[in-house]
Amino acid sequence: MMTDLELKRNLRQCIQKVATGPEYSKDLSYEEAYHAMRYILSGAADPVQVAVYFIALRMKRETEAENRGTLQAIVDTAQIQTAKVPSVIDFSDPYDGYARGIPASSFVPAVLAAMGEYAVIHGLNQVGPKYGATHHKILKAAGLNVQLSPEAACRQLEQIGWTYIDQSQFAPQLHDLIPIRQRMIKRQVLTTVETLIGPIRGAEQTHCMGGYVHTAYPPIYEYLARQAGFTSAMFVRGVEGGIIPSLQQAGKLFYYHADSALTQWDLSPRELDIDSPTRAIPLPDDLPAVEAQDNISTTVNSDALAERSAQLGLAALGGEKGLMYDSIVYASAIALTHLGRYSQLTDAAHAVRTVLDSGRALAVFKAAA
Repeated sequence: MMTDLELKRNLRQCIQKVATGPEYSKDLSYEEAYHAMRYILSGAADPVQVAVYFIALRMKRETEAENRGTLQAIVDTAQIQTAKVPSVIDFSDPYDGYARGIPASSFVPAVLAAMGEYAVIHGLNQVGPKYGATHHKILKAAGLNVQLSPEAACRQLEQIGWTYIDQSQFAPQLHDLIPIRQRMIKRQVLTTVETLIGPIRGAEQTHCMGGYVHTAYPPIYEYLARQAGFTSAMFVRGVEGGIIPSLQQAGKLFYYHADSALTQWDLSPRELDIDSPTRAIPLPDDLPAVEAQDNISTTVNSDALAERSAQLGLAALGGEKGLMYDSIVYASAIALTHLGRYSQLTDAAHAVRTVLDSGRALAVFKAAA
């Protein structure tokens, strides 16, 4: 490992390479990006240099080597646990949350746990650019402890089949960068890579389920998931970049298993008897508004949105029908089919509905309280 002085010099040299304008900026090697991120995570880097580095990378457009080096530096400084279970599915939704509809994915891990799978979901309280309702806020509103230590979260996973773990607990050095990220306003490389850390791994296999919006991202997420060591991964073209596809229109996802190539899987909500007039659960009219800082940040009170998500999610886990119920069924069925637990998406959806209607999923969710 480099000395502090060598790390400091490396960051300066990286800035000189990436921040020389659209014609003359140069790409970094994996090693340069890795060591630059390690120095930034140490807390010793000048904040102005940190901001210049991230913005310059974004303006230049990050390369595969830069993305992979950045992710690996974060993984190597994170407190990653290995659970005493053979297989874990990791849900990696956007950390800046949801703002255009009522999110449902916070409740999918408990459903899978009720069906014999081990599932982990992770996030943080609040970050830009969206500042939306996050898993942290939703699960806290539902009465859960969202500040479990990595060891406690791992034990909870082993005992009840699912857990939430917060970035402040498993990657505190990365979490310490939130203030400067807020001041930078726009998204940067951390927004891309932070969801793929994999804070709790299975003893034999760990699978990733994430989402995307822009068509360029599935190959990027694929090489990042492989860099992080995921056995398999699926990336859903989901609402707001999350794991739940449109409830209204045909959708798709991309997936890989082990060494197989990235493959497209076409989806249809009507195949699962989901017939919705909207892409996602619409925002209720009575949610309080906030003043947005820009045209990206949410104008909806994220705490109030999280409260509403918690109410609807708990009802759906108890079998109450509606768009929240349909959203949970859809995402859970995709995960189970990808894992090979069911050969047909329709069979998986039927099994999920049975678990929801029985109340078992609600019981498993409440076991985390």
